[in-house]
Amino acid sequence: MTTNASPDPRAVDMALTRKFLLDYPRDAALKIEALAPREVAAVLSLQPVYVLLSLWRYLTPNVAAEILVCLPEGHSRQLLSELPPLDSVRMIGQLDDESRDALLKTLDESIRRELAELMSYPESSAGRLMDTRALVFRDSMTISETLEILRKRQLKTARSVFLVDTEGRLSAKVHLQDIAIADPGTSLGAIAKPVTAVVAGTAGKEEISELFEKHQLLDLPVVDIDRRLLGIIHHSSLVQVSQEDMSSDVLAMVGASREERALSKPLFAVKKRMPWLQVNLLTAFLAASVVGIFESTIASFTALAVLLPVVAGQSGNAGAQALAVTMRGLALREITVRHWFRVMFKEVRVGLINGIGIAVTCGIGVFVWSQSIGLVLVICSAMVLAMIAAGFAGAVVPIVLVRLGQDPAQASSIILTTVTDIIGFFAFLGIAALLSGLL
Repeated sequence: MTTNASPDPRAVDMALTRKFLLDYPRDAALKIEALAPREVAAVLSLQPVYVLLSLWRYLTPNVAAEILVCLPEGHSRQLLSELPPLDSVRMIGQLDDESRDALLKTLDESIRRELAELMSYPESSAGRLMDTRALVFRDSMTISETLEILRKRQLKTARSVFLVDTEGRLSAKVHLQDIAIADPGTSLGAIAKPVTAVVAGTAGKEEISELFEKHQLLDLPVVDIDRRLLGIIHHSSLVQVSQEDMSSDVLAMVGASREERALSKPLFAVKKRMPWLQVNLLTAFLAASVVGIFESTIASFTALAVLLPVVAGQSGNAGAQALAVTMRGLALREITVRHWFRVMFKEVRVGLINGIGIAVTCGIGVFVWSQSIGLVLVICSAMVLAMIAAGFAGAVVPIVLVRLGQDPAQASSIILTTVTDIIGFFAFLGIAALLSGLL
């Protein structure tokens, strides 16, 4: 008499596990997230990859990434190859550079290139600024479970934790200070707050800055088209980028390259600076040609040559002040192109008032020096006109460049210098020619 052999318990466990993963992937994901990644990986490595694919979309990205690096290379490579590309990007974005590069090297060239393109974003975009190692949690998780995970990950830049629904979509957030004072048995959902602002990965720095300022945020979630979390932009990152942009604007305003550094090679510096020096030389000749028109007037009254730099210098400084304030307003989005008239009118009035004040002081000094009422009238009149023109140019030049789609930092300073020099010289020497009978 023969008896049937009893089934292998290990095979039965594997079959039951496979059926559970296939039929209830959402429930399986919730249970897996509560277990140690290495233990989970040991069980999942016994299953074929097609079983894991249905499960993976329900795992939070940070848990999925921790399990992925514990799986055999064949499983991890096949998972990354067959998962939707955006899911793969969200997952590997949780890893450090070394682990991420090691995983990408195992993939076929075409898949590796596709994922690399998805992970690349335009300069100064949300995708470039975000921290991809953002932790996401379920609203059913308790405070004690959350704290255990936070201690393990030790993300010192985190200010909030973000909650996702069963489909992995961003649903709410919880501030760390609320977690710290809550009862250990309280669920995250009970103390969660709505997410007031999100941004796409391709959003520009201006939009990001506006959201931070409008909602008084410490961190801003970056999401994809399905509202799945890609990463977090911390306020400190935005401040750092803004400081770098400001320093590069200073370089651009004087004709140096944004890419140049203090220890850059001399030939690189020459290559970047020479074109703008040539342009500046051309504008200097334009200003000199104005002086040449009044050569005979200067020859007759040599005192004009002494005072000419005074007018040019004062108008140049006044224009630089107006330019700096206007460019700051454009950078911080305090003003836009449509505010051009209000900005221009304000700077013209400032130029008029400052011009009168400087003219009075300058007139007293010139009278003490020359004892000539005519020379005082010339320099006072020219000073007021030059200061008004400087305020006008300082406000209008950067706004016009923005309207034309150009970088205002790159050319504003040179254009402003040309305008203030030409108008200052022309006003001073022109008025001197008209009032030559008084000199």
